Amino acid sequence: MSTTNSKPITCKGIVSWGKDEELKVEEIQVEPPTSFEVRLKMLYASVCHSDILFASGFPIPSFPRVMGHEGVGVVESIGEGVSGLREGDLVIPTYIGECKTCDNCMLDKTNLCLKYPLSYNGLMVDGTSRMSIGGQTAYHAFTCSTWCQYTVINVNFVLKIDPQVPLSDASFLSCGFSTGYGAAWKEANVENGSSVAVFGLGAVGLGAINGAKSGGANRIIGIDNNPRKEAKGRAFGMTDFINPDESDKSIQELVRELSLGMGVDYSFECTGVPLLINEAIQSTKPGAGKIIQIGAGEMNVSINMLGILMGRTLKGSVFGGLKARSDLPIIYEKSKNKEIQLDELLTHEIKLEDATKAFELTKQPDCVKILINI
Repeated sequence: MSTTNSKPITCKGIVSWGKDEELKVEEIQVEPPTSFEVRLKMLYASVCHSDILFASGFPIPSFPRVMGHEGVGVVESIGEGVSGLREGDLVIPTYIGECKTCDNCMLDKTNLCLKYPLSYNGLMVDGTSRMSIGGQTAYHAFTCSTWCQYTVINVNFVLKIDPQVPLSDASFLSCGFSTGYGAAWKEANVENGSSVAVFGLGAVGLGAINGAKSGGANRIIGIDNNPRKEAKGRAFGMTDFINPDESDKSIQELVRELSLGMGVDYSFECTGVPLLINEAIQSTKPGAGKIIQIGAGEMNVSINMLGILMGRTLKGSVFGGLKARSDLPIIYEKSKNKEIQLDELLTHEIKLEDATKAFELTKQPDCVKILINI
């Protein structure tokens, strides 16, 4: 079967041209999908901390880069070999693939597919791009680039959904909130009666709080130096709030005071701030504490080895350990059934042409999630 639409499309998208450069609205040429790919007409996108990292050249400075990796859209055209999708289907693009046949996909130890690996270089599975600007190759953000009116993505990174969940909620599920929720559910396997500390109460941290609550944790401590985040944390299940700026004590001391002096069973570091990684380690119980590192930032970090040698476990996590096609539908169903109130995340809504200022909005104290109307 040939593609259902074999013509390139010229559309608008938000582009980063380099570190410390302002984002720009550009005209982008989006090619038709090739084998096992679909082209999507994006409806909504949202802003994640990882977008800021990509714009600054993390982890590979591939520019120009078409921004965005959270969103929801409809299938516009279909490439050869695609099954289970047709034009007009509502879908969530993801950045984690799942072939269901490789060793990693067959086991329940990791969500990192070997056949469709996490893409940092901004290229498709075949090593090429489907986007260009004035004849110059443009790089994708992960596998998708959602801050664009059209994008092309491999079908193994796409989740078909029904329209029963608000489109804003569907966009939020494609990374941030789901990452935190999955970290508590899949990575830590938080159990009934356990204690938890969550560092950073953005969308990822709020997801971790909600996932811990769903797992039955009876003490969930949220940590953030923005006092406005307390109300959001409590809305998702937080029981205690620590603002480090309001005390002369270290965070680990404050956490231990709330956990009978022993520390918590699990901590989730959602900021990527180097100093907080060691605080997250030392905030857990010696011998049994488990630390899930979710936040990305500085790559060369000094770890307090004594904290690890005392029997604690430090585990890195991508997309919260979720398998996009097997696990994400479960969170989607919880949202559809109103078990998860994703509307609590929405604080700002902007149009695509205003997304060049999205990073400035993230600095506002009341900002949690920004929805971009494509």
